[in-house]
Amino acid sequence: MKGYFLIRPKSKSAKTIYYLYQVLIAISITLLFIVLRFTVTVFNFVSNPKLTRVNRHYDERVSILVPARNEQGAILPLLQSIIKQDYKNYEVIIYDDQSTDNTYGICEKFARTHSAVSIIKGDELPQGWLGKNYACHQLARKAKGKYLLFLDADTTICNGLINSAIHRMHINKLGLLSLFPNQQMHTFGEKVTVPLLNFLLLNTFPVRLAFLTKSPSAATACGQFMLFESESYHGHEWHRAAKDKVVEDAEIMQLVKSASYSGEVLLANGMMFCRMYRGYREALNGFSKNALAAFNYSIIGLLIYILLLFGGPMIILMTLNFNLILFTAGLIILSRIMISLASGQNALYNIILHPVQMVNMVIIAFLSIQKHLTKTNIWKGRRV
Repeated sequence: MKGYFLIRPKSKSAKTIYYLYQVLIAISITLLFIVLRFTVTVFNFVSNPKLTRVNRHYDERVSILVPARNEQGAILPLLQSIIKQDYKNYEVIIYDDQSTDNTYGICEKFARTHSAVSIIKGDELPQGWLGKNYACHQLARKAKGKYLLFLDADTTICNGLINSAIHRMHINKLGLLSLFPNQQMHTFGEKVTVPLLNFLLLNTFPVRLAFLTKSPSAATACGQFMLFESESYHGHEWHRAAKDKVVEDAEIMQLVKSASYSGEVLLANGMMFCRMYRGYREALNGFSKNALAAFNYSIIGLLIYILLLFGGPMIILMTLNFNLILFTAGLIILSRIMISLASGQNALYNIILHPVQMVNMVIIAFLSIQKHLTKTNIWKGRRV
């Protein structure tokens, strides 16, 4: 019995040290994760990856190609913004992807009074293709411009955008220029979800590296604006090459760079706007459609990221160490300020709503994994 009492305290002490060691490792990993993301944010803020507005005017023909499926509430503002912009040598081709609403009727009526605009009815979706990828492929086959500009139907463009984009294509000899538009958010549900797009981009990916390095691994893109030089596009048929990819924009950027072309990704700098989703439910469905695909369908990879993103700060908070909590909160707040300013968003809103946005990120990840495992990933009436 005497020996038992001599050994037991040592066993408890060893367990205590072991648990403290584990906690220390968790805190260290969390801090490293936060500091690395903060460093990326600072790099993006300082390097200012925005499309520069230029006064020079170009006159090469641009084919503006718009895939549209059930976009009756969004596509007319896009068409009106196109005819009002300052670039004149263009054609607009809309692909009505078997819409079940009045998208075709709205576009057909608009085309009757604007000779540069035309609309085509979509075919049955072939096996092995995703809807948007097939629509873009069909649009490119009809286009006659020197440049092919793919725009989402829920975007609007402003004066200076096309000239500035073509100027960028010239000076950097690009095979692909992709822009992230300024996001418009009208409801509370959108404000607690949509800012996650720019947050994840500018907090995890050094945007300038997409152009500065030739490595295909340093590639991302935004399908809402994809500008190609037509000769290289037709030579490779990029959307055919990515026909079954959910995150086709990033995949195409990788393919472009793998083929030894230069690609660049920038923020639209107030020259293009988009209301991605209308309301909270639509935002959850839209983001969860792509979340797991962005991690190459690695459930473990997505869960680790979410654990660090959401669980890490919770671990820091539970230490009750004021200096550590203040340091962590300071990095997060500064990151949100820089990202909001770069993205043209309200920094105060994003700081206040940050915890809610992180909860929604967890929900989005859960829904994405659930849809993948149950094969119920549906978007606009089609299985993805």
